[in-house]
Amino acid sequence: MDQIRPWLFIGKYRETRNFPLLSTHGISAMLLLAELVEHDGISSYYLAVEDGEPLSRDLIQAGIDFVVTKKEQGDTILIACGAGISRSTAYAIVALKEIEELSLVDAFQVVKNAHPEAMPHPALWNSLCDYFNEPVPWHEIA
Repeated sequence: MDQIRPWLFIGKYRETRNFPLLSTHGISAMLLLAELVEHDGISSYYLAVEDGEPLSRDLIQAGIDFVVTKKEQGDTILIACGAGISRSTAYAIVALKEIEELSLVDAFQVVKNAHPEAMPHPALWNSLCDYFNEPVPWHEIA
């Protein structure tokens, strides 16, 4: 699990099941992209996102709504997918884009600097580019 901002972490599915680890990092909300995991005292929200498949506008918006609401409530948020590489990266980029008003490329760089294995699948990246109307070819970030 890597800290992107004081309020934002990226992680793997297996980390979502480790309550002591979550508690150590003060995680109070989780956006889950692999499978629903629930713990007492932690808000969990699952989105059925397949790696390598384009994201619908509704899935992107649902992730934005959850993260923005939880950030406004003062929660520390973990965004997690299977391996912590692609889907979680895409949603962390979205969170930074929305909350800090960064460009997609700048948000990706923030995530990559804190989480070196970060690399959204091209289909996910293209979905973000379309959603935010910021066309940046995937090969320019790869």
